[in-house]
Amino acid sequence: MFSHIMIGTRDLQRAAAFYDAVLLPIGLKRRQVIPDGGPDSACWVSPGEPLPRFYVTLPFNREPATVANGGMVAFLAPSAESVDSAYHAGLAAGGSDEGPPGERVRYGAGYYGAYLRDPDGNKVHIVYRGDLLS
Repeated sequence: MFSHIMIGTRDLQRAAAFYDAVLLPIGLKRRQVIPDGGPDSACWVSPGEPLPRFYVTLPFNREPATVANGGMVAFLAPSAESVDSAYHAGLAAGGSDEGPPGERVRYGAGYYGAYLRDPDGNKVHIVYRGDLLS
């Protein structure tokens, strides 16, 4: 459905370290970004898949990045254990808690997720969809 998702950051190195910590436990990897004349960015993908891509970037207009009120990016995890790992790694890498790992039965039987804010304040959800994948 998506080609890519892009969010802004004020500090690319700090954001990249956070997303490396969060996305590695759920099986995503960072890929090289070929400079195209735009601002510096970092990118993650599923191994062996060219799309979709998740980018963190310095804003194109060179203004400070701001968070979306009501916006959130949710990443699919392969297991509840990987949700736990990603959540704790994100906290250790400068993220903040927005909801610890656990079942979210109001979303469906087998729905297991955690919520974080990245160091810039963007809301991130890591979710295992046992309700759909089992």
